[in-house]
Formats: sequence, structure tokens, C-alpha cells
Amino acid sequence: MGENTRTVQLHFYVTEKENEIIKKQMDETGIENLSHYLRKMAIRGYIIHLDMTDIKNVSRLLSSCSNNLNQFVRLAHETGSIYETDIEDLNERLTEVTKQFKVILKGFAKLMSIADDGV
Repeated sequence: MGENTRTVQLHFYVTEKENEIIKKQMDETGIENLSHYLRKMAIRGYIIHLDMTDIKNVSRLLSSCSNNLNQFVRLAHETGSIYETDIEDLNERLTEVTKQFKVILKGFAKLMSIADDGV
């Protein structure tokens, strides 16, 4: 490895409570190295960590709906008809996708309002 380019040491004290808060916030960002976390916070002011679970779930649901729609189209071409229950099922799943997108958008709006407050 190369020579350490960081030659200035910063040193400060925190209370036990402040230390707990710092560790909790550090855990929430996914950063495991305290020095790295503190440098990022000191230079940028805040770190945004996104939980992509909801987006992955919506993507999975959307992919499933898309696959089913393609199957329904093939069936309609082959037989000239399609079952109403299949269309209702697809509609219910698309409604669920819409609901989850609304939750995601509310989360992004909240995140943006937090970021705007920090400026």
C-alpha cells in the first residue's frame, strides 16, 4: 500500500449519549469505519443511505405482471379469448404495484425535505 496521505489528526470528545447517537447513525448508513463516517459527515454534512427493499419488491411485482400480461396476450392470440379472472388478478397486482410506488414516492419526498432542511 502507498504512504498515508492523511497527516493532520483531529481529536474531540463526546458524551456517552452523543457516542451512542453517532454509532446508531453510523449503523444506519452502513458505514462500518468510524474514521470514514466522521470524515464524510465533516466534509459533506450528511450521508444518505437508501433502503432499496421496496423498490426491489415493486420491480419483482412489475416483472411478474409483465410476464402474465405476455402470457394472456399469447393465449388470446391462440384461442381468441381470455379469462376474466386472469384480467382481474392482473389488475389486483397492478393496483398493489401502484400502492407500493406511492409509498416509495412518499419516502423520497420525505428524504428530499430532510435534505432541503439541511441546506
